Amino acid sequence: MRRTLLTLLGSIILTSGTVVAGEKTHWEYTGDSGPKNWGTLDEKFKACATGRNQSPIDLNNFIEADLKTIDFNYTTQATEILNNGHTIQANYAPGSKIKVDGIDFELKQFHFHTPSENHIEGQSFPMEAHLVHADSDGNLAVIAIMFSEGENNAAIGKLWSSMPEHAGDKQSLKGKVSAIDLLPKDHDYYRFNGSLTTPPCTEGVRWLVMKNPVNVSKEQVKTFSDIMHHANNRPIQGTFARPVLK
Repeated sequence: MRRTLLTLLGSIILTSGTVVAGEKTHWEYTGDSGPKNWGTLDEKFKACATGRNQSPIDLNNFIEADLKTIDFNYTTQATEILNNGHTIQANYAPGSKIKVDGIDFELKQFHFHTPSENHIEGQSFPMEAHLVHADSDGNLAVIAIMFSEGENNAAIGKLWSSMPEHAGDKQSLKGKVSAIDLLPKDHDYYRFNGSLTTPPCTEGVRWLVMKNPVNVSKEQVKTFSDIMHHANNRPIQGTFARPVLK
């Protein structure tokens, strides 16, 4: 199991917040290779169709819980930005961590979806960021940040100034970008157990969704959408019996 998780983590880091099975199986967000058919494209993608703990979800029917404060220790910076055709991803220098359940999870990368993948009480947002972390065994924890339309976002502005226009391209970031600058000031969050939102849709991911959105301008969202040429959000999945804690 540990080897499997670490292999999967390697795919996440090298390809994007999206995960592709060795880049051998082609998948998309539209058409015959879109989300409705992900589970049939590859045996490794079966969880996309049969999993009962899939992401994203509409967060509602909350259960009150004593959620411990997330200990953010982001001491390094994003180093490069890449376009893999599915998302725009910033890879992170080693050494930045969060502590959840008494476990250290290192920040590996963050990437973006538009419109948002998760909803909160039925509300969709113009954009969502996923900060992907892994512990020493390869177990994953994702911080999700929602963006509401408003003023220009300074951190997004720095990222977009270096954003590669073509799939497969990557380049060094022109300025220093810290993931802490993407977070809302209030770190209150919702929590649920879910999966990767792209093939192979592996489950067992800790999802930590910030309650408070941050601003992004309409123009910044359009810049991202124009580069992607399509929406890159997986449709909402069934919650089933999963609790959503707040």
